[in-house]
Amino acid sequence: MKRLSAWLVIMACLLYACAAPEGPKPNGEMTTTVKRVVDGDTFEIATGEKVRLIGVDTPETVKPNHPVEPYGKEASNFTKELLTGQEVRLVFDVEPHDRYKRLLAYVYLMDGTFVNEKLVKEGYARIMTIPPNVAKADVFLEAEREAREHNRGLWGLELSNGKAESKNGNATSKNGANSSKDKASESKDKASDSNEKTGQPKNSAGETNNQNTEQAETPPAGKLIKGNINSKGDKIYHVPGSRNYDQTKAEVWFATEEEAQAAGYRAPKR
Repeated sequence: MKRLSAWLVIMACLLYACAAPEGPKPNGEMTTTVKRVVDGDTFEIATGEKVRLIGVDTPETVKPNHPVEPYGKEASNFTKELLTGQEVRLVFDVEPHDRYKRLLAYVYLMDGTFVNEKLVKEGYARIMTIPPNVAKADVFLEAEREAREHNRGLWGLELSNGKAESKNGNATSKNGANSSKDKASESKDKASDSNEKTGQPKNSAGETNNQNTEQAETPPAGKLIKGNINSKGDKIYHVPGSRNYDQTKAEVWFATEEEAQAAGYRAPKR
């Protein structure tokens, strides 16, 4: 009798193990329903688990003790309209979870829409590649390049803030454009004269090694990403709208994140 009871217990355990749902596996997938959207790149599914979109980063809107970042509400609203209540397919990469126990996934609507890519292509998110989940990195790079070229979403903020003056002034005619170049040249000459008076050394190209603050913080045309080397020697780049962008003093400027990465810079740790 005891032996029979022991066998029954073992069989019950085996049946339970077989019936228990399997957790997400590397490179696996699952279908679920979106219960609610937390912010532009995070949502909760029917099981109560939270899902973080792989490879993309939208401006913060709900981070504790952190202000709402530019274009954050627009990104959050876009994701809410796109995903709330929708059935989706989650596709996992090498690591299915992050350190916060959130699912990390590429998300597809049932009509085939690739949500991660769409957010980047429409200008609601920037790329954020974190190894080893890099299967779609090239797709996201191309999507961000397209968004930048068409000044969509985040990339249009600079147009509305910085180029309106150009349209009303120097950019209205060729003569205005030449005038702008003359002013820039005049400013450079004045800075050079000032550096000579203070005895600052010049490099082999005849340029001063220590440029004044105004020049250092004025980005070249089309280059808005700041590169900075911290006290530990880490090369870090900051994109417009990111947490420490305004406080960061640029040592070098980049047009794209891939350009910064190619130069040995990395995104700041979250």
